Amino acid sequence: MKSLTTFREVIAPVYDRPRPERLLAGNPQRATYSHFRAPGGDLDCGVWACEPGAWRIAFGPGKDEFFCVIAGRLRIADAAGRASEFGPGDACVIPAGFVGSFEVLEAVRKYYVVLERPAGNTV
Repeated sequence: MKSLTTFREVIAPVYDRPRPERLLAGNPQRATYSHFRAPGGDLDCGVWACEPGAWRIAFGPGKDEFFCVIAGRLRIADAAGRASEFGPGDACVIPAGFVGSFEVLEAVRKYYVVLERPAGNTV
């Protein structure tokens, strides 16, 4: 029987840091609380938290992410330098193939939904 996945459950996070070759500022610790992963691993949903810092990002051709900020502030800039800032309640989609930078201005927590598909199956 299928059951709901709630984000109220306490789960252990997975910690990491940006790869050194991508770092732009600081060396922030990131915590990922993956609450739901679909069979096959193409859909992942949970909560992500991070300390202040900045790094370059490059999304694969089949990876899209939706997020909604719970607390803190972050800035995302595209490869041309156009930047958008997000705070509590703000939401965004980072599309497949996006290249730019991700900067945590104030310690942040966000809900995330990541969808990964083979590159030829994007919408």
